[in-house]
Parts: sequence; C-alpha cells; structure tokens
Amino acid sequence: MAINISYKLLKAFLALSEQKNFTRAAEHCHVSQSSFSAMIQRLEEEVGARLFDRNTRNVVLTPEGELFAEAAKHLVKEIQWTFSDLQDYVAKKKGHVGIAALPSIAGGWLPPVIAQFRATYPNIAIEMHDVLSDRCIEMLHLGQVDIALAAPNGPLDEYASEHFHTDRFFLICKHDHPIAKLSEVSLPELAGFDFIRLSRSTSVHQHIANAVGATGVTSSSFEVENLSTVAGLIAHGLGISLLPELTLPMFQHPDLCAIPLAPPGITRAMFIIWRKDKPLSIAAQAMLDLIREKKPTP
Repeated sequence: MAINISYKLLKAFLALSEQKNFTRAAEHCHVSQSSFSAMIQRLEEEVGARLFDRNTRNVVLTPEGELFAEAAKHLVKEIQWTFSDLQDYVAKKKGHVGIAALPSIAGGWLPPVIAQFRATYPNIAIEMHDVLSDRCIEMLHLGQVDIALAAPNGPLDEYASEHFHTDRFFLICKHDHPIAKLSEVSLPELAGFDFIRLSRSTSVHQHIANAVGATGVTSSSFEVENLSTVAGLIAHGLGISLLPELTLPMFQHPDLCAIPLAPPGITRAMFIIWRKDKPLSIAAQAMLDLIREKKPTP
C-alpha cells in the first residue's frame, strides 16, 4: 500500500491530540481551521481509520489514534533529529574527510593545511594516510579516502584530477662532501658516488630511474623505505641522494645541504585526485577547496 503522509500532517495530528480542540490546534500550526480540518481528514484517509472522536465539547483519540500517536511522536523526533544532524553536516559542524598523501607531502606541506582546516572546522574528523602513490590511488578507488595527493605513473582518466605541484629534485649530501661546494650539479657529475635510493615502489625512485636510465647514478649502496633513514645515512657520510623539493624540510640539518640540479634536472608532477563517480561530501569539498588555495607556489 502506498503511503503519502507528510511531516506537516504528522505535526497537525500531534497538535490536535495535545490541544484536543480544532481551533487551538489550527492556531498552533498557523493555518486556518478549515485547512487544518482538511489536513486531519486527509491523514485519516491515508491511514484508513478514524483517529479522533469529535463532539461539541472536545476531541479525543480513538484506540487507533492512540496507537498511531506513539508512531507519530517517534517519526517526528526522527525527522527533526535527521534534519538537525544534516544541517550540522551542511554547516560543516560535523563530517569526515579521508586523505591519502605521499609521505613527502604528508610530512611537510600537508600538516599546516590540516591544522588550518581543523581550526576552522573543529568538529570534522580528519583521517590521513601517508602512503605511496599506487596505494593512494588504490585507497581512493576502494572508497577508503575522499582525496589523494599523489604522483601517479599511469593515466588518471577514470578519476577527476588537477595538477597540484611540479616538484624539482635536489641533491642532498653532507656539508663536507666534494659536491657540496657547487651551486648546482648535473647528473653526470654524480657518477661514481655512493648513492642512497628510496625503495623501487616509490614515485621518487621511478622518476629518478626514468630520468637517468642505467647510468652510474642509479647504482646504490643502500635502498631504504623512509626519508628519516636517508637523512641519517647522509649525515654520517654514507652517500648522497636525489630527492624532491617538498621533502627538503625533513633534511634541515646542520650537517646536510641541498643543491639544485642543473637543467633539465628531474621533475615530478603531482596531482590532487578524487573520484568522478561519487560526489564529494560538503566536508571533503571544503578540504579540497583549501588544498587548492594552499597549493605550493611554482
């Protein structure tokens, strides 16, 4: 059976059950008495039973009306709670945002952006994952995050995406390394030095490998997972490394220096990515807008 009972009809029913008088109930609902009577009649037609007994002195609920009253109170409370809760989401007083970001972004550029977002919207939950590019895309595909900040090697046709930043690579070495005195360094000048390389699964490794091919630069003494490990190895004179500009805040150490690569150097295109097939929530859209606003300057 099709049911067509509006919130307005439920409120009218509850007003009459409380006021027990058509005139007072109509005034309570801010409608004319004739309109109010029509609303009660329509409700009884929808329910298929008389809900009120009427006489010249008062109005009382029928047994069916008593039964319906409990359901009506519950429905009105649920509707009011739902709309109140939804309004909190619309007003960004509630919500959830999931972000997957490359460690080079998550460790330096992203935290102050999240801090600003949290200061503006303190009740929105933020979940951040610092993972490699392939995992960023996988989490986005699985619906585990709303936004990814990554440097994918493949096409992004099935996603919505915007260019985020083109990251230049720098040579990181110890301050007393022979290369440290140069204002810029070319890739051929790095041949023969001990090289510290990030894992083959990282976008950093893939961009370096694509740029230098099978030259001596790609030979390495160490292959590690974490930037902090790279910094520690370099600080103890165990090699040099090529790393993107966004990672440089993690290499601010008195024993280390960063030297730009001579043109053409190496660059890494980074993107903001989200799903085409699923609209962003209001909270996630607010985060996307802030990320756009705070994008690193070229």
